[in-house]
Amino acid sequence: MPSELLTERRDRALILTISDPATRNTLSPQVYAAGVEVLSAFDSDPALRCVILRGDGAHFCAGGDLNRLAASREAPIDTVRANIDRFHTFVQAIREFPKPVIAAVEGHAAGGGCSLALACDLIVAAESARFTMSYGRAGFSPDGGGTWHLAQALPRALALQLMWLPEPMTAQRWHALGLVNAVVSDGQALAEALAWAERLSQTASNAVASVKALVEHARSRTLREQLDAERDQFAANLQHDNAAEGLRAFFDKRKPRFS
Repeated sequence: MPSELLTERRDRALILTISDPATRNTLSPQVYAAGVEVLSAFDSDPALRCVILRGDGAHFCAGGDLNRLAASREAPIDTVRANIDRFHTFVQAIREFPKPVIAAVEGHAAGGGCSLALACDLIVAAESARFTMSYGRAGFSPDGGGTWHLAQALPRALALQLMWLPEPMTAQRWHALGLVNAVVSDGQALAEALAWAERLSQTASNAVASVKALVEHARSRTLREQLDAERDQFAANLQHDNAAEGLRAFFDKRKPRFS
């Protein structure tokens, strides 16, 4: 049985769980398709404020199923490319989703699982979590946006080291590098991610979406282009009902109650 994607709603957060504990939650086309479908379904749900991605049991995700990959070696190259595109469609859906997506990482995040964690907006990791771009051990190069995210976040030499010499790195090391947002006790990654989700749900959802969109495109724009994008987002948010509530709350000296 290939892995599946389980969904659970908790208040204003949606928990997505990659589930196949026997294989440390390897990825599958079923997971990709379900992920794209559920993100599309909840894109415009005003009651949903955050998504949390996690693995079932002791690990986050071991990446691709090597048995399935071995079986696909003799497949036509277009078939192989199409299978990878399904994974990439899921990664792109995470990046384009207008609400925060938090990775809650316990145990190992390896290969495609590591790339998937990097695609999320925030990462909360358990103390014993380990991250590795393990593709090279099987003679592969990374997919799932791993090269893009690491090249964006790290100096070139360090990004190359992580991909050429795929040794597991601790959550503490990734936190020091700025790749992980918080390190918590083992077994507490989901609880901490839910706490972050609750904090994020107290902010104006339209402003959160604007920040995500602005940051997503910032490095590909000139300063002038980014200033224009900031202007347009600011003007639109100023006209939003949440701005009226935020201003009222400021003058009334109370916490705002955003929609």
